[in-house]
Amino acid sequence: MKKIILLFSVLGLLAACSDEPATGVDPQNKTEVVRSMDFAAISRGGQLFQQNCAVCHGQQAQGLSENWRQADQEGKLPPPPLNGTAHAWHHPKRVLVSTIKNGTAKLGGNMPGWEGKLNDAEINSIIAWFQSKWSDEIYAAWYKRDQEFK
Repeated sequence: MKKIILLFSVLGLLAACSDEPATGVDPQNKTEVVRSMDFAAISRGGQLFQQNCAVCHGQQAQGLSENWRQADQEGKLPPPPLNGTAHAWHHPKRVLVSTIKNGTAKLGGNMPGWEGKLNDAEINSIIAWFQSKWSDEIYAAWYKRDQEFK
């Protein structure tokens, strides 16, 4: 009996960790958006984020400053939260990738460019990781914007 219970417990855990898509509803037009959850990419992205990004953006992409919209004493904008509570979701994926590759010096920030240090797959994994922190509603709004800019 214990083996059967253990078997079902393991199967339940595996089902919870599947690559089944999550859904969200775009709040403006009430259409359903399905998002793929590539858990391997998200896991890699989380590791890469911790190694390269967390020192500025926080361990959970929450940002380190409540005043991320206000320039500091040097006139530079602090790193924003990337967890869906700031403006990252306003940008299409190509802009997110470009910002990571090229940094934010031209935009008034301090982030260095990561091109040559992170490859495209690594950058995409990092984006997948911080997007996994977004609510379904935020993701749906981002997805709509992203589709408009393709």
